[in-house]
Amino acid sequence: SGSVMNRSERLSCPLGFGHYNAVDICILETVVIVLLTFLIIAGNLTVIFVFHCAPLLHHYTTSYFIQTMAYADLFVGVSCLVPTLSLLHYSTGVHESLTCQVFGYIISVLKSVSMACLACISVDRYLAITKPLSYNQLVTPCRLRICIILIWIYSGLIFLPSFFGWGKPGYHGDIFEWCATSWLTNAYFTGFIVCLLYAPAAFVICFTYFHIFKICRQHTKEINDRRARFPSHEVDAAGETGHSPDRRYAMVLFRITSVFYVLWLPYIIYFLLESSRVLENPALSFLTTWLAISNSFCNCVIYSLSNSVFRLGLRRLSETICSSC
Repeated sequence: SGSVMNRSERLSCPLGFGHYNAVDICILETVVIVLLTFLIIAGNLTVIFVFHCAPLLHHYTTSYFIQTMAYADLFVGVSCLVPTLSLLHYSTGVHESLTCQVFGYIISVLKSVSMACLACISVDRYLAITKPLSYNQLVTPCRLRICIILIWIYSGLIFLPSFFGWGKPGYHGDIFEWCATSWLTNAYFTGFIVCLLYAPAAFVICFTYFHIFKICRQHTKEINDRRARFPSHEVDAAGETGHSPDRRYAMVLFRITSVFYVLWLPYIIYFLLESSRVLENPALSFLTTWLAISNSFCNCVIYSLSNSVFRLGLRRLSETICSSC
């Protein structure tokens, strides 16, 4: 608390509603940011290690995108060390405006990678279900790697204009005072980001998952009709294979996507409102920002709870660590 009071002029405390409770609010912010930073780094390191220790996970082509998301989320946690160290320690001597710009740009690029990966995952599952015979020819490891490289390049380029004074890349809940007062959002740049990133990704995900579950529902209906007509062991076996792993795996990925947009929707709405100068609330800015960033940890939890192969790999990793200890 002493270090926070000594640097009260340099740091911005978004949740501070008055002079009396400013220090307590800053301490609360520090606890939230430190906790999220630790959980994001620990959770995504676990995912990365499990993928290396569980060869069965590599049978899914979406493992390329899941691992890319894990690395991007890990870098989000590492980037969050910047505000964490700023709140816990003294200034690093780096120019504040440059720190804000670089930090905001990196966070935005990394979350753009996650959003683009989720869209690519939905397309991958759509192809796996709609074109099962030609899927292996359409989706190859070489094409997946090229797609991931293009995702990183596109994400890096789309936020680059923010360095040339055209708006803010989208980071709110600012820790540094310069970010909160001098680096303002721009309605045109926000519209640019929405049209080239948020809206296309959301449209692709809604389109693909709608058709995925529509096709799965049709398959389930056909299987039930066959069981009603031919109640035999062979039909039951066919019914079991009809509920293919593709549908279950699509459900896991759909949960990850749904949680992503649930946590990011308040942030995107506030981003649009603030850019349009309709709403400007420091408390909402902080809460929506760190709610969105918390998604970097939620992906790990959902995947570990929903995927049996991942749980098996996690158990083997835990046994290896325990035996070595």
